[in-house]
Amino acid sequence: MKKLWFIPIILLTITMCSNKPKEPVVLLQTSYGNIKIKLYNETPVHRDNFLKLAEEGFYKDLTFHRVIKDFMIQGGDPKTRNIADGDTIPEDKTMGDTIPSEIRFPLHYHKRGAIGAARWGDAENPTKASDASQFYIVTGELAFDNKLNELEKVRFERLKQSIYNGIQSANMDTIKALYKEGNRSAITELRSKMLSEAEEQASARKPETIYTDEQREYYKTRGGAPHLDNEYTVFGEVIEGLDVVDKIQNVKTNEKDKPLKGILMNVIVLEK
Repeated sequence: MKKLWFIPIILLTITMCSNKPKEPVVLLQTSYGNIKIKLYNETPVHRDNFLKLAEEGFYKDLTFHRVIKDFMIQGGDPKTRNIADGDTIPEDKTMGDTIPSEIRFPLHYHKRGAIGAARWGDAENPTKASDASQFYIVTGELAFDNKLNELEKVRFERLKQSIYNGIQSANMDTIKALYKEGNRSAITELRSKMLSEAEEQASARKPETIYTDEQREYYKTRGGAPHLDNEYTVFGEVIEGLDVVDKIQNVKTNEKDKPLKGILMNVIVLEK
């Protein structure tokens, strides 16, 4: 009887695994070789946008315009098309096309080889929306427990502040009325309640700010850019060609981190 029960369980497990959607794979062709990348299904907006641009030939003859050793290589800016070696990219202080952020930390994080979406800073872009075409590949460096612990603390405080801001916004009419009345004691009491509520909610969501043992081990042994976690959307990772990424991160650059010699790219969809 035990054997009769054992077989269906195995078949059910195999069936469940086979039903998991395949992750698309693209080939990033560069002047230094090819890089194979898989795109995460958990970030469908970024996945589909990247596939669409690739199929349209958008990335053909664009360049890696920003390279910082032991950090990342960045490309995909349409203004870099037909830019000769040594030329500067035209500055544009306005935000270009964006897509909504899909930050999935701690599920996806900035390990070595991660693919992230570039974006404008928080002041201009409080929702952390991603640039519609620019992306970066993390090279990074090793990060140990003391740094990861500090980042967790900072991340928790940011979460708490964000929750508090939301609570404060919801109570703004009451706060204004109390200020108008000059009721300082009531304002102090309300603020204390809001702080307590923010602390309680943040504590319940603390797992969102914590690294797993596996992630810590990865950062300590292979490296990455953990300070970007929960701030930028990670939508894929390199599965072949990290040696090519390393070749690119070691090229000579000017004072603005632009390679002295253009590094061309193209993206081809291999599997959807």
